[in-house]
Amino acid sequence: MNIYFCGSIRAGREDLPIYQQIVSVLKIYGKVLTEHVAFPELEILEDALTDSDILERDLRWLSEAHVIVAEVTVPSLGVGYEIGRAVAMNKPVLCLFRPSCGKRLSALIRGSENNRSFFVAEYEHKEDYEQCITRFMNYCQQKRVV
Repeated sequence: MNIYFCGSIRAGREDLPIYQQIVSVLKIYGKVLTEHVAFPELEILEDALTDSDILERDLRWLSEAHVIVAEVTVPSLGVGYEIGRAVAMNKPVLCLFRPSCGKRLSALIRGSENNRSFFVAEYEHKEDYEQCITRFMNYCQQKRVV
C-alpha cells in the first residue's frame, strides 16, 4: 500500500516529533511516499528544488498513493491543498487533530468528514492516533481501496 503523509513544513515544524512517530506507525501498513516530511533536515534537503519541482513531485506521489494521512494540528496551506487534491482524486483521507493545541480545527476539514472516504480523528497520545490509523487502514483494506 502506498501512503501519502502530510504535515506542516513551512507553516511550522513544532510537531516534527509527532510526525516522526506517525510515519513509523504508517510504515507498518506500507510504503510512506512522503517520509521526508518527518525529516528534521527537510528544508536543507529540498533547498536545491524549485517550488515547481516540489509541486510536481508531490502531485505525482499523491497520484500514486492509495490512502492519505494528514496531521492537521498545525494549520498549513500546503496540507490543505494536498487534502483538496486527494479528495478530487477520490482518495480516502484521514485527518489527525490534537485538540489540546488550543486551536480549533478548520470547519472545512471538520465539515468534510463523511465516514466513508474522509475521516477526522482527534488524539492526544500516541496510542490514540495508532488506534485511529489502524481503524482507517483496516477500513480501507476492507473496502478494497488498496
